[in-house]
Amino acid sequence: MSKRSLVTGAAVLGIAGVLVKLLGAVFRIPLARWIGEIGMANYSPAYYIYFFFLILATAGIPVAISRMVSERIAIGEYREAHRVFKISSSLMTGIGVVSFIILFIFADQIANLINVPESALAMRAVSFSLLVVPLMASYRGYFQGMQNMRPTALSQVIEQVFRVAVGLTLAYVFFNGIWSPSFMDGHDRYATSAAGAVFGAAAGGLAGLLIMILIYKLSRKKIGHNIKRSKNEVRESNSYILKQVLIIAIPITIGSAVMPITNLIDAGVVMNRLQAGAGFSYDTAKLLYGQLTGYVNSLINFPQVLTQAVAMSLVPVVAAAYKIRELKNMRDNINMGMRLTVMLAFPCAAGLIALAEPIIVMLYAPETAESAANSGIIMMIMAVGIVFLATIQTLTGVLQAVGKQMIPVRNLCIGIAVKFVVTWILVGTVAVNVKGAAIGTVTAYVIASILNIYAVKKYTGTQVEIKKTFFKPCIVSIVMGAIAFGIYELSMALLGSNTLSVLIAVCAGALIYGVLVLMTGIVTREELLTIPKGNLIVKVIDKVMRRREK
Repeated sequence: MSKRSLVTGAAVLGIAGVLVKLLGAVFRIPLARWIGEIGMANYSPAYYIYFFFLILATAGIPVAISRMVSERIAIGEYREAHRVFKISSSLMTGIGVVSFIILFIFADQIANLINVPESALAMRAVSFSLLVVPLMASYRGYFQGMQNMRPTALSQVIEQVFRVAVGLTLAYVFFNGIWSPSFMDGHDRYATSAAGAVFGAAAGGLAGLLIMILIYKLSRKKIGHNIKRSKNEVRESNSYILKQVLIIAIPITIGSAVMPITNLIDAGVVMNRLQAGAGFSYDTAKLLYGQLTGYVNSLINFPQVLTQAVAMSLVPVVAAAYKIRELKNMRDNINMGMRLTVMLAFPCAAGLIALAEPIIVMLYAPETAESAANSGIIMMIMAVGIVFLATIQTLTGVLQAVGKQMIPVRNLCIGIAVKFVVTWILVGTVAVNVKGAAIGTVTAYVIASILNIYAVKKYTGTQVEIKKTFFKPCIVSIVMGAIAFGIYELSMALLGSNTLSVLIAVCAGALIYGVLVLMTGIVTREELLTIPKGNLIVKVIDKVMRRREK
């Protein structure tokens, strides 16, 4: 499989991911303003719990489907590829139903366990999405295994549109007392509005599932044609397919669940250390924790959309090449995936560091200047970890594709163990407080990233081009960030508008980064031609260069 297929798949998922995140910002920004830090402190734990159960239901099996479908298609076994999808989708539906029952019934106990009892109502509200999202994910895994990323991209956008529309509507209605169902009696408006907000996930999941079913129905003719021309040299039993799915999926699920579990433990540890260690009151500790979860985490997670698109596209490409022993092609794609990841991650990190506080003020309008400044510092710390987290995601996809799915789990667990030591010590220090949790998280990312680089080299023989992959994008991003900060300061002096100045600085930074990437040779002419519409970009560059020569 060519680099072009990898880049195209990553581009399709990346564009969809950006749209999803923009819609998420449309959702989260007004939500945070409406229900405030207290309401977000109810919303965030419920969403973390939901995300944990969602990981259990959907993290590993879609990747297993993608890898197993890709491997079978590579050797012409289309019928067996389709059987992998059918068997796995039944398994995912069952896991989703069980997860729903557990979360709905034990919401109160879970909420009390993490020291945020007011979030129980939101946990019950979001549990309904577990009935539909796992099945939707199985359809996505099937199409990804066929290296067709468009159905996944479309369903992601549709899912998010409905999540935002329904979630914001219910949050507004419940917070302002326009409608108060009887089953919400006894809960204040912060708890009910958080519940309404997370219920949007169920509405979005249902919409996304219906779109995937429709796409599958429209593709049945082509799928049926491929099945008829299948070689039929292998007939795998249902139990064998199920066993292989679980062998691949369980380690991936464990690895994917590590960070949600960490976030849940963080909710308890950080709140405890802020009070017992640093001596803050419960209300102050909750406000500080809300700065981390309500303001910073959503922004730090934005670049992951782009880098996760690369990782998702890498799995079927690397798995197919590894299956038929096209090792040079596999290594070329791994190197290309790493370069794409780093080229996307570095400028995001530099931009968030340079414009941390202005972005916080623009998006969330914190009640006090102190809250804005503190959130800005937290974001600067967390932004350092963006590159390492992006590297973890991409290299995890590579290791999963070559059957070493337990290695990144082990590496991440080592990083997390160190994180808790760092978090426990620093959060209990008054001067550091909640910033210690951010430092601990970045430490975990650095350790896991380094270990993953070593593992990929060991198991695939891929030698990462350090200078071209890391050094040049780092220098270019630092230059871009410094210029963007200068442009922001100049714009503020001239215009006096924080929002307008941030937008000008961000747009200028993106343009500057693109120019510097081309000038320094980080991306070559040949590589530009591999991206969607890359020929048009090359034509524009050639035209500009010819004019300069004249």
